[in-house]
Amino acid sequence: MIGWTYLATLVLGLGCMVATDRRWRLVLWAHPVRGVVVLGAGMAVFVTWDLAALHLDLYRPGDSAVATGAEVAPGLPVEELFFIGFLCYLSLVLQRLLHLLLDGQQRRRLRRPTAEPAGRGRRP
Repeated sequence: MIGWTYLATLVLGLGCMVATDRRWRLVLWAHPVRGVVVLGAGMAVFVTWDLAALHLDLYRPGDSAVATGAEVAPGLPVEELFFIGFLCYLSLVLQRLLHLLLDGQQRRRLRRPTAEPAGRGRRP
C-alpha cells in the first residue's frame, strides 16, 4: 500500500511541476521541443546510470516498503522512472526560475539612475 502512496506522491509532484511550468511558461511551455529534448536527455543519462549500476552489481534491488513491485527492467522499479523524471523536470524549472530572477535583478540595476560625476552636474 505504501508503495502506491509513494508513486502517487511522485505523480502529484510531477503534476505540480507541470502546473508551475504552464503558469509561468518556464520550460515545456516556453520552448516545447527544446524542453522535451533536454528532459529526455537527462532522464536517459540517469536511467542508463541506474541500469549500468544494476548490471555491475553496484547495488542490489531489494524488497522495499516503498516499492510497488512493478519493474520496468529487472531490478528497476517503475517508481524510479517517475523519480528521475521529477528530479530532471524540477532541475529544469528551478534553473529557469533562477535565470529569470537573476536577469530581472540585472535589468533593475541597469535602469537605476546613477549619480552624475563631479563637475558635470548643474550649477546653482
